Formats: sequence, C-alpha cells, structure tokens
Amino acid sequence: MDQLEWCKKQKSGIIIVEPNQNMAEDYFVKADNSLSMASTSKTNDWKAVGLYYACYDSVYALLQKAGVKCEIHECSIVLMSFFGFSDSEINFVKDLKGNRKNAQYYVDREFKVEDFNKVKDFILRCRELFHKADFKKIRDEIVKAVNPTKV
Repeated sequence: MDQLEWCKKQKSGIIIVEPNQNMAEDYFVKADNSLSMASTSKTNDWKAVGLYYACYDSVYALLQKAGVKCEIHECSIVLMSFFGFSDSEINFVKDLKGNRKNAQYYVDREFKVEDFNKVKDFILRCRELFHKADFKKIRDEIVKAVNPTKV
C-alpha cells in the first residue's frame, strides 16, 4: 500500500489544522537544541538521536506553517515531497530515522552518525523553504491529497 494512503487511514497520521507560524518557529528552536545536544554529546547513540530530531523538527516546522499535524514520523516524512524535497533529501531523513531507532532502542544493531555539516545544510534548506515556499499552495495540495472532498 502506498505510504500516503496508509497515513490517511491512521488516526493521527495526517491532520489538517490551522497554520501556526509561532509553533513553526518553536520547532526550529527545538531543531537547534537537538543539533546543539548532538554536537556536545559524548556518545554516538545520543549524537544519532539529536541529529535525527534536528532534521525532523525542521521538517515539522514546515508542516506547522502549512497547517498540518502528524503524530507519526513516517507520515511527516511522506509529506516532505509536497515541499519540493528531492528523493535524496527524503532518503537522508529516512536514514537518520533508522540510525536513531537503532541507536536508541537496540544495543546489537549498527548505526551511523551522520556528518554534522550535512545535517546543518538540511536545516538551512528547511529554513530557506520556511521563508520562500508558497504555503497556501502546499497546504491546498496536501488537503487535496489527504481529503479530496474538502477541496
């Protein structure tokens, strides 16, 4: 089954809410805090966790600005394409998520700690989109994809 279709069927997968600029900005603060935590962590497992959340919270800032709430990370990642992220950028976040999961929940699985500069570049890309993207258009496209009868 297509991931978007799966997300649409989940109770907290994709919820259309009012756009919230302040909340969106707060998610960038969370992203900065996660990046800072990752940069000062003495252990690779917490570095992997922090780097993932730095990117995830940056994506979530965009979703909040568009008026979309997702309580399932996979669904937030699925929606990245609506903002113009490339397949390689989406896969980058998926890889970070996998590394975070392995680092956080398992002691017998390998994980990679991604290059900080790649993470910083991704966050910068999100910030640029935050200021340049047409959020009304993005919101309308997401609403249409999630619930075509509401458009």
